[in-house]
Amino acid sequence: MAVEVLTTADGRAKTALSREHAATWRASRDDGPAIPVGTAKPPMKPARPDRPELAHPRDVPRRKPGTPEGRIALLHAVAHIELNAVDLHWDIIARFSDVPLPMGFFDDWVSAAEDESKHFNLMADCLEAAGSHYGALPAHAGMWRAAEETADDLMARLAVVPMVLEARGLDVTPGMIEVFRRAKETAAVEALETIYAEEVSHVAYGSKWFNFLCGRTDQDPKVVFHDLVRKHFHGVLKPPFNEEKRADAGLPPDFYWPLTEDV
Repeated sequence: MAVEVLTTADGRAKTALSREHAATWRASRDDGPAIPVGTAKPPMKPARPDRPELAHPRDVPRRKPGTPEGRIALLHAVAHIELNAVDLHWDIIARFSDVPLPMGFFDDWVSAAEDESKHFNLMADCLEAAGSHYGALPAHAGMWRAAEETADDLMARLAVVPMVLEARGLDVTPGMIEVFRRAKETAAVEALETIYAEEVSHVAYGSKWFNFLCGRTDQDPKVVFHDLVRKHFHGVLKPPFNEEKRADAGLPPDFYWPLTEDV
């Protein structure tokens, strides 16, 4: 199921399949029969539609969020992030299914993938209501880089993707919500508020399973986190941080503040 999602290119089709498989998984967990967790060979890069054109971050045009064009660009960027997140969550299931893990691990990431599928469609709907669509603008080509660099290390994947990249979403989303609130674009505000509320749990899943794996090998989670982020994340973490939401997700300040400086 995970590989089928990863090898589906169109965003709407990918997310529809993701939600269908999530419902099948949840039904099997609630009522049986249980779906066995097998092993798979996911692609190193997920299938993608012909559009958007993927560009280096410096080549993606910058638009002022105070303009209608700027707000469309912001929605497009979030849609691109959410589509990548769908693939990231199915990828962690397929790529690391050989690691002995409780069934709750798969429950959590299937749930996260289902959320991200909804989030992509919320953003795509907002784009279409504004006279645009996903694929109309260039998008960040480096979104999958973290997945490639952590393809051989589950703990590194958990540290970098949910605990760094998704945690960054908790920091910046309130500002985006305010942009659309000032513009009185209610549908976008409501969509982003849904994303903001649900992203906390995805960061929490990362923290939960990272700490679980550290406990299994009797390692200090903070030390391991710092080592893995410095190894696999390019650059330093940049404040300001949403310390309240990060705490809700199980990320204490002494995990991320030391990573704001080069060592």
